[in-house]
Parts: sequence; C-alpha cells; structure tokens
Amino acid sequence: MIRKNSEYPLQPPRERGTGRAFAFALLMHVLLGFFLYHGIHWQNSTPAGEEAELWTEVPDSAIPHPVAPPPPVPVAPAPPVRDEQAEIALQEKKRQQQEAAREAQLAEQQRQQKLRAQQEADAKRQQELAAEQAAQLAAQKAASARLKQQQQQQAEKLKQQQLAEQQKQQQEQEQKQAEAEAQKKADAQKAAKAKAQAEAAAQAKKQLDAERRTRLAQMQGMAGSPGSTGNGLAKSGTGTGSGGTAASSGFNDKVQRRVRPNVIWSGPTEGLETVVSVRCSPTGTLLSASVSRSSGNSAWDAAALRAVQRSDPMPQDTNGKTPESFLITLRPAG
Repeated sequence: MIRKNSEYPLQPPRERGTGRAFAFALLMHVLLGFFLYHGIHWQNSTPAGEEAELWTEVPDSAIPHPVAPPPPVPVAPAPPVRDEQAEIALQEKKRQQQEAAREAQLAEQQRQQKLRAQQEADAKRQQELAAEQAAQLAAQKAASARLKQQQQQQAEKLKQQQLAEQQKQQQEQEQKQAEAEAQKKADAQKAAKAKAQAEAAAQAKKQLDAERRTRLAQMQGMAGSPGSTGNGLAKSGTGTGSGGTAASSGFNDKVQRRVRPNVIWSGPTEGLETVVSVRCSPTGTLLSASVSRSSGNSAWDAAALRAVQRSDPMPQDTNGKTPESFLITLRPAG
C-alpha cells in the first residue's frame, strides 16, 4: 500500500534498468561517431593513378627481324572526384545518420514514455487495488462490528427477557405463597371464628339452661312460700327492674352508648339485627347474656354477643339501680 505524504509531491516510481539503458545509449553514440569519422576520412582520400601495359603475343615465324617495342601508351588518369559532390554525399549521409539517430532517440523516448506511462498506470492500478482492499477491509470490520453489536444486543435482550421471566415467576410464586398464606390465615380465622361461635353458642346455651333452672327454682320457691300471689313472672319480665318497676325512657340510650363502641364487625351490614337478652345485678354486673332473636348471620350474632359481654358492667337507671333483665337490639353501623 502506497502512502501519500502531504509534505512531498507525488513522484513516479523509479524505473529499473535506467543506468543500463543509459550506458547502452552512450556506447551506441561512441560507435556511431567512430563510424562517421572513418567514413568521412575514407571519402576524403584521393585515389592514386594506375598504369597498365598491354602485351600482344606474336608467333616467331611472323617476325622476320626484331622489332623495337612500341612506346608505352599513356594511361589516362581517372577523373578526380569533385570535392563538392563528396561533401554533399557526406553531408547527406551524415544527415541520414543523424536522422536515424534522432529517430532512434525519439523511439527510445517514446518507449521510455510508454514504459513510464505503463508504470504509472500499474502504480495507479495498485493504488486503486490497495484502496479497494482497504475499503473492503473497512467494510468487513464495520460489518463485523455491527454483527458483534447485534449479537451483544440480542444477548442483552435475551438476558433481560430471562431476568424478567425469572422475576415474573418469582412474583407469581410469591403471590401464590401470599395467597396460600392468606387462604391459610383465612381458614385459620374461619376455624377460630367457627370455634368461637361454637364456644359462644355452647356458653349461651349453658347460660340459658342455667337461667332456666334458676328461674324454675325461683318459681318453685315462690309458689311454695305462704302468702305468695301470682306466678312470679313480674320480676323476671323484660324491660323491668327488680321489684317489677319499669326502666326509664333514657335507659335504652345509656345501654346503646355503652355497648356500641365494643361492636367489632367488618362484614356485610344490610338486614342484620340481633336481639340480646341480658340479666344484671342491681349494681350493673352482667350475670348472663344470650341471643334472644338471631339475625340469620351467626357471625354477626356472635359479634353482638361479644360486644354485650365486653360492656360489663351495664349502666344504672335513674333510680341508681340496673334493671334485673332487659333486651338490647343491635345493628351493625352502616
């Protein structure tokens, strides 16, 4: 890969074999000068004249007497070459040689230019190839980075999904456990409430039986005593105090103000009404309490009964005494 430096201009690559080509061209010029020199020197030499003798063979019978040899025929000297024509021919030859050398030099320059252009094209092609390879490498790196980022995002998303699924499962388990515990607690409360209701019903029944036995004993005692009149129900009636005196008009409000704060109820309120029968001592001490008329909801009946039992002692009437027996009507606050 060829690096571009902004401090130095772009230069063509250095050609190989330049020194060898220069040496070869110098040798050719030296040889050309040598041949030109000897060719000119050979053309300038003046040819020397030549002489020739002609001889004729004569038979001996034809010669009666010796004849003196004829004088030699002078040989005409060769016409000298005109120097102007030799100069023209030499100049023409020299021009042709120079033209040939010039053409050879031009051809060499053209060959060098083609070679240089080819080398520049190769260098440019190499640069383009290097740039293309660099672009491909950058694209591959970018694609690899994107793929890696996508894989990381998918892994993170999968991890978050798994974490959310685990949290959801944990919440569901916790909710199920909470529901199971709530159900268990509700069942326990229901069982405790049922047990309390059963105990309250048993206690109320026990108290009712005891009250009946007491009243029966009192009635039997009053019936057997001398001078007694009536059947003895006046003292045991509802809404009356001891001695058969009726309770004042404000006594019921006092009883309601005493019992109402002790009512604990979170269930339905519509249509519930319970009448509780109580027996008290003249000082207000609660002797017995029982459900006289049920509301149809045993849980509310038990709550009303507990509220009456928590209200011990009961308030006293205007005469300073609490009626022996009376009824309390309770409804849930709505």
